[in-house]
Formats: sequence, C-alpha cells, structure tokens
Amino acid sequence: MNDYLEHNNLKNLKEDKEIERKIQLILRVGKVLMESGADTNRIVRNMKRVGVFMKIPERRLQIHITFTTIMVNINTGDKSITNFQKCYRHGVDMTAISGISKLSWRAIEQDYSLYEFEKELRFICLRKRYYKKPLVMISAGLACGGFSLLFGGDFWAFIYTSICAMIGYWTRMKCNLLKFNPYASIAISAFIATICAYFIHFMPTNTPWHPLIACSLFIVPGIPLINAIDDLVDNYITAGMTRAINTLLMIGSMTFGIAFAIKLCVVQDFTSLSISSNSFLVCAVAASVAAIGFATIFNMPPRLLIVVACGAIISVGVRNFLMLEYACSQATASLAGAVIVSLLSLKAVHIVHAPSHVLTIPSVIPLIPGVFMYRLLFSIINLENVDNMNYHHVLNNGVNTTLILLAIAVGVAIPNIFFRNYINKLKEDKLMFLVRTKSKRA
Repeated sequence: MNDYLEHNNLKNLKEDKEIERKIQLILRVGKVLMESGADTNRIVRNMKRVGVFMKIPERRLQIHITFTTIMVNINTGDKSITNFQKCYRHGVDMTAISGISKLSWRAIEQDYSLYEFEKELRFICLRKRYYKKPLVMISAGLACGGFSLLFGGDFWAFIYTSICAMIGYWTRMKCNLLKFNPYASIAISAFIATICAYFIHFMPTNTPWHPLIACSLFIVPGIPLINAIDDLVDNYITAGMTRAINTLLMIGSMTFGIAFAIKLCVVQDFTSLSISSNSFLVCAVAASVAAIGFATIFNMPPRLLIVVACGAIISVGVRNFLMLEYACSQATASLAGAVIVSLLSLKAVHIVHAPSHVLTIPSVIPLIPGVFMYRLLFSIINLENVDNMNYHHVLNNGVNTTLILLAIAVGVAIPNIFFRNYINKLKEDKLMFLVRTKSKRA
C-alpha cells in the first residue's frame, strides 16, 4: 500500500513539475510580448497558440492580462495550478513580436519538444537588437527631421531639427541608463531638445520655427495610443484604460518639458505663422525617412524597412491628396490614409511574413499632427491671456489634435474592428489543420 501511494505521489509530482514548466513558458511568452509593445489581443492569441503546441486544451487554459501583470491558470480536472508574471519594462521591439509569432506556429508545425521551444524562446529574449544605440540616435534625429519637411520646413530646418532631436534622444538614453523615472526622462529629453531648437533657430533658414515644432516628436507615444484603442475595442478594458493613462502621462511629461523650455526662453507664439506643405515628392521622401527612423527605434527587421517606407508614402500621400484636392479636414484625411495602409497590410503580411501591426504602425507615424499639437500647447500656456473671443481657437486646436490622433489610432484598428472575426477564423482554421496533421503523424 505504501509503495502504491509513493508511486502515485511521484507520478503526481512529475505531472505538477511538467505543468509548472509549461505555465512558466507561456508566461514568458506573454511577458516578452507585453514588454515589446504588443496589444493584448495578440498576446492572448500567441499564448493560447503556445498552449495548443503544449497539448493543453483551450478550455483548460485561462489567461488574465493587465498592463503590469500576466496570470495563467491550468485546470487539469482534479487540480488547478495558477502562476503570474510581473512586467516592469515597457518598450517596443517589433522583431521580438514577429519572432514570437513565428515561433508559436513553427513549434506546432515541426512538433517541437519543450526543450527546443524553450531554447528558441531564450534566443529571442537574449538576441541583440539589430541597430546599435548610435545608429538609433541618428535615426531618431532623421525621423524628426523628416517631420520638419512634412510641416513645410526647408533643408536647413531638416538638418537643425535632426541635430536637436539627436541631442534629445541621447539625453533620454542617458536618463534611462541612470534609471530615472521614465516620465521624468521624457520631460528632461523634451526640455533639452526644445532648448537646443530655440538657440539653433537663429541659424540661417527660411523656416526657423520648424525645428522647435518637430525636435521632440520622437517621444510621441504612437504605439501605446494605438494599443490602448485596440485593447478597448477588443474588450480588454483594464489593460486598455491602463495603456491610455500611460499614454496621457507620457504626453503630459513631454508637454511639461516643452512648455518649461518655452517659458524659460520666453518664446513668443509663432504658431500663427503661415505653415505650408512641401511638394508631393519632398513629402514622400520625408515620410519614408520618418517611418524608417521610427522603425529603427522600434527594432524592426531591416528587410521590412522598405515596406514601411512604402506604407508611409501611401499614408501621407493619401492624406495630402485628400486635403489639397478635395479640401478634406486633416482628421478625415489622416483616417483615410491610416485605413488604406491597414487594409493593404492584411495582404502584405502573407508576402513579407510579419504581423500586420509591425507593418502598419511605423507607416502611420508620419501622420502625427505636430503643428496642431504646438498650437494647443501655446493655447494652454497662454490661457490666462486668452479673451472670450479667442476661446474657440483654443477649443478648435484641442479638438483637432485629439481627432487626428484618434483618427490615426482608429484607422490602424479598422481591420481589427470589422474583420476580426474573419481573421481569427482563418487563423483558427489553420491552427486546427496543423493540429489534425500533427495528430495523424503521431
């Protein structure tokens, strides 16, 4: 009797260890995706796909995700095992997102062992980024320089903006290295970049104020905003609201740094100056430079840079065409540009083998309304001097800025809003086909 009990205890212990190991691997997958800037729906899909690879029935696997915590429960029928993982660092790594997605499919197709899966997952976690820090700093500068061209700046404004943005990005890297609070790092880097742009605007250029508008745009939290919209649309309310609050804190920190620099330098309101757009060709080049710059910051695989550049040219081209030829509002035109790129990405994912958000988000970043953001900023700074007749200008700037940012985010989320069930059905059919094929091989 004692031998029988000891045998059962050993068997149960081995089963518990096996389940614990599977839970830890699923949690690690979720953590990598969360800390790399994936939306919650994508995180859950990948974690469940890994569960299928591990032969865990979907009804036995429960996943709960917030912005800072991931919890997994496996119910075997006679016992329930739960574990959780904290997520402290929130950055952007498009290569990790793409790599996890490919690994989850490959593990099912090639019938990986847990050891093989763990080995490749460790490689994704420990892999060095494609781009060294100096190159990322230069890319961030050039991206902001591209924005200055999109806003109508000349070549010298492009150069000055790039230099100031590089200095600001270098400041942010140093603050992160010193483990400053992330929001303090944003405020400090925005302050330094704006101060540099103020002193450099005395240099020879026909558009001296454009560097001041564009030099801090490398901080704009485009991915957190888009992920917040996606999460709310997918009914991940807790995660979506947390991401939205984090986005507001980042924008608030950036605004504080810029506003402090403007007040310190006693910068006069220059946003009433006429700001005209450059030619379609210049805008196309500027959009591609901005998109590639942000793609480098996001650690996108080099093979996808040309795809992102083409996407940016399309999104900005559609926006400018609708605004200039049909007098559409910037919010409407930006929505159209983001929607078209999002729909095209649904086809492109099968050609370049990368998740749609990896292609779409850097492509729509050049649509950011930097000029309206600065007009709103000056309206807020000088609110005590605004009379009743000018309050509608303050309101107009705020509404335009909000609508354009929401239009970009909603445009990226359009496939998820209208085609989510269809896309999920295709992926589920593919997954079931692989599972049936794997069962026949076994």
